[in-house]
Amino acid sequence: MTDTTLAPRKIAPPGRNRREKKAAELETRTRAAGQLLARYSALPGSQVLQDVRATAQGLRHDDATDRLERLGANVVAHDRGPRWYVQLAKAFWNPFMLILVALLVIMYVQWLQVADEEPFDPKIPIIGGMVLIGGLLRFWQEYRSGSAAAALRALVTTTTAVQRRAGRGDRPTVVEIPMDRVVPGDIVLLAAGDLVPADLRLLTAKDLMISQAALSGESLPVAKADTRTHDYGQSTTTDPVEADNLALMGTSVTSGTATGVVVATGGGTYFGSMAGSLVGERPETSFDTGVKKVSFLLIRFMLVMVPLVFAINGFTKNDWAEAFTFAVAVAVGLTPEMLPMVVTTNLARGAVAMSRRKVVVKRLNAIQNLGAMDVLCTDKTGTLTEDRIVLDRYLDVHGQEDTEVLEYAYLNSHFQTGLRNLMDQAVIDRVLEAEEVVVDARFTKVDEIPFDFARRRMSVVLSRNSLAVPVPDGAVAGEHCLITKGAVEEVLDLCTHMTDGGRRVELTPELRREVTRTAEDNNRRGLRVLAVATRTFDADREAYSVADEAELTLIGFLAFLDPPKADAAAALTALADKGVAVKVVTGDNELVAARVCADVGIHVGEVVTGAAVDGLDDAELRSLVRTTTVFAKTNPVQKARIVRALQAEGHTVGFLGDGINDAAALRDADVGISVDTAVDIAKESADIILLEKDLMVLEQGVEQGRTTFGNTIKYIKMTASSNFGNVFSVLVASAFIPFQPMLAIHLLVQNLAYDISQLATPWDRMDPEYLRRPRTWDAKGIARFMLCIGPISSVFDITTFLVLWNVFGANSEAHQTLFQSGWFVEGLLSQTLIVHMIRTRKIPFIQSRASVPVLVMTGLVMVFGLLLPFSPLASVFSMEPLPMGYFPWLIGILLAYCALTQGVKSWYIRRFNTWL
Repeated sequence: MTDTTLAPRKIAPPGRNRREKKAAELETRTRAAGQLLARYSALPGSQVLQDVRATAQGLRHDDATDRLERLGANVVAHDRGPRWYVQLAKAFWNPFMLILVALLVIMYVQWLQVADEEPFDPKIPIIGGMVLIGGLLRFWQEYRSGSAAAALRALVTTTTAVQRRAGRGDRPTVVEIPMDRVVPGDIVLLAAGDLVPADLRLLTAKDLMISQAALSGESLPVAKADTRTHDYGQSTTTDPVEADNLALMGTSVTSGTATGVVVATGGGTYFGSMAGSLVGERPETSFDTGVKKVSFLLIRFMLVMVPLVFAINGFTKNDWAEAFTFAVAVAVGLTPEMLPMVVTTNLARGAVAMSRRKVVVKRLNAIQNLGAMDVLCTDKTGTLTEDRIVLDRYLDVHGQEDTEVLEYAYLNSHFQTGLRNLMDQAVIDRVLEAEEVVVDARFTKVDEIPFDFARRRMSVVLSRNSLAVPVPDGAVAGEHCLITKGAVEEVLDLCTHMTDGGRRVELTPELRREVTRTAEDNNRRGLRVLAVATRTFDADREAYSVADEAELTLIGFLAFLDPPKADAAAALTALADKGVAVKVVTGDNELVAARVCADVGIHVGEVVTGAAVDGLDDAELRSLVRTTTVFAKTNPVQKARIVRALQAEGHTVGFLGDGINDAAALRDADVGISVDTAVDIAKESADIILLEKDLMVLEQGVEQGRTTFGNTIKYIKMTASSNFGNVFSVLVASAFIPFQPMLAIHLLVQNLAYDISQLATPWDRMDPEYLRRPRTWDAKGIARFMLCIGPISSVFDITTFLVLWNVFGANSEAHQTLFQSGWFVEGLLSQTLIVHMIRTRKIPFIQSRASVPVLVMTGLVMVFGLLLPFSPLASVFSMEPLPMGYFPWLIGILLAYCALTQGVKSWYIRRFNTWL
């Protein structure tokens, strides 16, 4: 057997750098894979089967298992999670951690200069502890979230159909296996919607169209050669992408059917040879961009404030060394080093919480996009309807029940091998229920013209066996019967005659209008209608094409019922309450779409068809999508255009789809949503997979996305405003007090305690009112919030200064320890209380209460702050016990602080109509 797994060869000259070496290795691998595929393309199919030691009947199961063990799984290089030690290093590699590390080094170097005269500086282990806590917690959460995400992705498997045998001489059977278990020599069966699992040499193909955008960048599908038994190969191209008898990994089937033998898997495929250059970091999402903007806003703020603190302290105290140490402590206090950890924890908790609601998150950052979504585009089938299609009636051209129509429909659905949908199954089920079974022995399939979304129909060609009774229209032995089933308008356009009372009559304009009304009457009842038509040919050929779907005879109609879901209206109302507008974008008939949408409470208005969309330029389409709710008879290109038009209008767009015709729109949407039963390419294109196709489940996902975002923005606003207030107080105190208002170590301990209290933020709940609107990043809003809310704490810090100075006599360097201890306690308690004031736009504790983890963590930190001056550690941190008379003042100051904050909060909400 030819070994199709290509190992990379180190051919780059030793003088080249690592990037050039990697590029050279990739080039070598790709060239070798291309040459191998070009060889297989030029060989006859029978010779290819010999080369890979396979037969057209498929591999034996034990042979396939042996090849899998020997050649490895069918996987290529992809974006795997980094090794734990790389992930650990990356947890410390962010701007905030680097700032803290730089400050730690500065303080350590500063201490080394006086190490012989002074004991070890306790500020150094405190900063080091902050770095370790922030980095290790982030690493732990990212590691856990990566493992959780991998486990969730494993719930969604992509399979492929292969032909295998139990043993020698046994008949082959078609089995569905995971793609990573495909091996060279497997016979793969392809149909519309399938991903090509490996590099295949096609053995047979019929009307096969392959989307090769992942390899060639060509957006339009490419036709592959229709092959039959006389397959001698081709030698017209050395480019495997251009070969019309090859189907390559990474491509997908848009229409048609085919069988092919696997000639390369995993890293040996053409796609796999290039995979090293295809993987890498994904483009930034709005979530990534938002976090980055906020991070650099806080860094810029720190770069302004820290030099000010240093200069004021240096000029007023004339001790530049102490001023420098104090400025370093202020810089540490201004650094939100827990931000990366809080963001990661929020996303990981969101993904796990959504998995409990049967929502699998393939990409963590998509959670925020789901919360920001304000327009959801969806098909009606399975979301607004039960997705439980039943054949309600089978009618002749006059609308009367006719079993002949059912017979033809059954033959079409039974013998087709392409994209079989729920309506095909409904036809088959109905025939079985009516005991109108057509025995396979009566007919032999000659050919098939598969379904595609441009034609919106499919056909089978059958020959009548010698033992069969005449086919329903009286065709005689020796003739082929083409049976077409599809959308009414498309099939009717091809009909020149119709069956009327057993007679074949010409389809005049008047009769055409009559039969059209028959279909429309059923559409208005909410029934999906398909037309059935036939044509007979002499039995002198085996291959048929789309061109043969002409001069058809209309037999009648099939009317399917897909009843609206009982909870669809409630789900739509719930989404509307959360600010998500639902737009229905369906390939179905406009009359059916309008009826179903009306039944579930959607204001339909004017239904716009795909043909109308094609007649509009981008500006006109943008104007149209503002007011249109239902788009009908849309194809894949039109669906994607509608999504892009909505995005151009400033909307965050989600798209829920499960068909091959949805793949382009899923990729273009801000958040692509599919279901576990979707076709392969739809699942691969989606960011989020629903294990149940239910809008109510999606509404819960939207709520979880907004909770995740809310807890993230909550931490940022708390930290930014609190730090700004503290630094403003430091500036005022430094300018007017003859000693340091708080030692550097006090600032560091206070900041560490506050950071610990914030660890519970991801476990907090959000007010129901917050969850009712889509939420997006607003860096300017954060800066405004910081400037408006931050100085409130400074008012009461200054009040505390005055009380300590005038009431308790802490007004000289001899009593500075009392002053510093008093401000430390008030500062830590007010900084911790702000958590409860900012987390809600309501009155805290009364109208809105934090979750138990937040209450416990903030409570413990406040107790720590109160007890520290009285503990044995007080002398270590240069503190002293506070007089009991101080605490009534403290309580009054904190209550006044809460009252003023609530008042400013009410003004802020009225003025800017926002809070978090």
